[in-house]
Amino acid sequence: MAEKLALSLLLSNPPLPAKSFFSSQTHHRIHAISPPQPISPRLHYLLPPQTSNSQQPIVPKSLIPPSFISRNRTRIGKSRDSNRGKPWSHHRLSTQGQRILQLLVDPSFEVSELNDVLLQLFEHYQEEVSVKGDGMDCLTADVLGIIKGLGFNKKYDLALSVFEWVRNRKDFESVLSNSVVAVVISMLGKQRKVSAAASLLNNLHKNGFDLDVYAYTSLITAYASNEKYRDAVMVFKKLEEEGFRPTLITYNVILNVYGKMCMPWSKIAGLIEGMKSAGVSPDSYTYNTLISCCRRGSLHEEAASIFEEMKLAGFMPDKVTYNALLDVYGKSRRPKEAMLVLREMENNGCSPSIVTYNSLISAYARDGLLDEAMELKTQMVEKGIKPDVFTYTTLFSGFEKTGKDESAMRIFEEMRSEGCKPNICTFNALIKMHGNRGKFAEMMKVFEKIKTCHCSPDIVTWNTLLAVFGQNGLDSEVSGVFREMKRSGFLPERDTFNTLISAYSRCGSFDQAMAVYKRMLEAGVTPDLSTYNAVLAALARGGLWEQAEIILAEMKDGRCKPNELTYSSLLHSYANGREIERMHALAEDIYTGVIAPDTVLLKTLVLVYSKRDLLMETERAFLELKKNGYSPDITTLNAMVSIYGRRQMVSKTNEILNFMNESGFTPSLTTYNSLMYMHSRSENFETAEDLLREIIAKGMKPDIISYNTVIYAYCRNGRMQEASRMFTEMKNSGIVPDVITYNTFVACYAADSLFEEAINVVQYMMKNGCKPNQNTYNSIVDGYCKYNRRDEATMFIKDLRSLDPYISDQEESRLSERIIKKWS
Repeated sequence: MAEKLALSLLLSNPPLPAKSFFSSQTHHRIHAISPPQPISPRLHYLLPPQTSNSQQPIVPKSLIPPSFISRNRTRIGKSRDSNRGKPWSHHRLSTQGQRILQLLVDPSFEVSELNDVLLQLFEHYQEEVSVKGDGMDCLTADVLGIIKGLGFNKKYDLALSVFEWVRNRKDFESVLSNSVVAVVISMLGKQRKVSAAASLLNNLHKNGFDLDVYAYTSLITAYASNEKYRDAVMVFKKLEEEGFRPTLITYNVILNVYGKMCMPWSKIAGLIEGMKSAGVSPDSYTYNTLISCCRRGSLHEEAASIFEEMKLAGFMPDKVTYNALLDVYGKSRRPKEAMLVLREMENNGCSPSIVTYNSLISAYARDGLLDEAMELKTQMVEKGIKPDVFTYTTLFSGFEKTGKDESAMRIFEEMRSEGCKPNICTFNALIKMHGNRGKFAEMMKVFEKIKTCHCSPDIVTWNTLLAVFGQNGLDSEVSGVFREMKRSGFLPERDTFNTLISAYSRCGSFDQAMAVYKRMLEAGVTPDLSTYNAVLAALARGGLWEQAEIILAEMKDGRCKPNELTYSSLLHSYANGREIERMHALAEDIYTGVIAPDTVLLKTLVLVYSKRDLLMETERAFLELKKNGYSPDITTLNAMVSIYGRRQMVSKTNEILNFMNESGFTPSLTTYNSLMYMHSRSENFETAEDLLREIIAKGMKPDIISYNTVIYAYCRNGRMQEASRMFTEMKNSGIVPDVITYNTFVACYAADSLFEEAINVVQYMMKNGCKPNQNTYNSIVDGYCKYNRRDEATMFIKDLRSLDPYISDQEESRLSERIIKKWS
């Protein structure tokens, strides 16, 4: 398997050297930028056999005219629009144009009258031309003003009818301007008719209309606003190939597209270099968009550098700038830096808004600093800013993630009492909470309630369901949800693919996870940081640390900047691969600050050391977590309960339980299972079943670990009748016994010299589709040896094939050697 999984994520382009984005040197020439090609990281050793390459969306070459003569034009957009921020004004329309517009917007106007009305306008200007010799420019301005006026009045279909009427005239080229074309394409984009917009440009070009860069920029914008990002990039690519000079607006739109597509930072930097070389100077929108591009990859250092350069370039940061930077720090789990941004924002006279506080609250909630997050909520109320649904949902999610269900529900109730209606994000958080607790019935009730609250499931809803079933190992449910999602009209996007990779790997279906990754590449979806982290997490579950190190090295080479989740997966890879020394080395890098010791990594250290039963190292990681000012979450506390419980350190276990109780944590099934384990090995073994009853009383569903632990407690103490009762209850609850369940009975019967009963259990388990393993037969052989019944042990092996027809010769030989060793 190691050979199969040896992988190489080779980069398609080397990383760009670190430098200032906008240096003073500019070259006044058209610079051909290589637009981003679909990235195909070569995880070929991980992928199933290759199939045919996917087809990318193609923009017809005829869409772009073969040549372009540069002309000075007014920018499209609203930057020079005198109507910006004001009611519609028709001061640029002639008196005749104003009269025509008033006729068209009149509620009593009939479309059948359009020809007669527009003829009045054209005949008026034909008279002007015949008398004065000019007037066509005024006619063009009136056509533009009328179409814009109709758009302002939401009469889009009528505006398009006016455009088509003019376009069908023989003299349309002398009347229509590229400004009119740009406005019409924008209207089509707003109506989600981007195919019609592309067709329009194509047909105009075929008819000999001399299109310019502004018309094409409007098409790129239309594609972008309709989330057809690859199509937008294709038009941008053709625009450059045909020698067009992109404008500042063109660059700003495509830069925003790159951010939405989660392009690697090297691609974004390359676009800026091309913009600079073309002599196009950035504006504040450019800087704000660049900072926003840093959100997805948690690129806080890059965002801070852009922010400083923006100020050096003479641009004053505004609310959009500050809020974008705050959001980057929030997603990067850097609440302290976020607070510094807030102070600078206030010092510069820029009042924080609800968006500002929501970003700050998110930053603290992500790090589990919920007291600080609640304090920020109090501050915003004191400043007269009312919390909105995003505020409440962020706090709810923060409490849910740390395991404080009661606090989460208090936030939810407060939200409702304040008259703040839950939105789809709130419902998604509720689904996640119930799913993470194994309360699938309640989870599906929330899913059904979405429809009754005038909401509709979104892509995040489906992704959440996929993630919940995946983390619970329910691969058939994962596949079922995915099918239902597609039936509901949702196409899988990057986050869906990432979720599926993670879900299938959690179910132990690594090959299926990699098949999803292959489908993602074939669909033309560019992998991002989350994709790599999902693949790393899959490798970690198999302990494939060498492959994980290869991916990390290539991420560092420029594909993606590793974050705390990347190193967390690497730690899990080492733990599952039993590479303890590598775990220690990486831990020291975290403790000494070589790798920032954030809350995720410190919590991961607690988990991996607990999993490997290294008590001193687990306790040190737990102390480092608190020393750095981070609050433990339910997962971290469960790890401490587990390691103390396994070692029968009852007083230490109670310390953690008391802390959980005082801090408002809700014990999870994992908490109970660890406590049941501890009691099952003690004199108070009956407490294990008491805890099982408590789980059921609280509405949680015990899992196979819960029942196996209680069965072991009774078997270990010779209470086979109670163990059999728990076995029956387990099956009646829908949980299928596994080999551990049966081996517990076999071992206890054999240890008490009840070999007939032990063999009956083996027959029963095979009849019910559970294959015995080495431990099954070891227990019986060891039992015979314990009671000095060597001949019977030998006879058992001799007759084993009649009991288990599938037993191998190697297994028979192994058991015979075991008897010899035991006897000696």
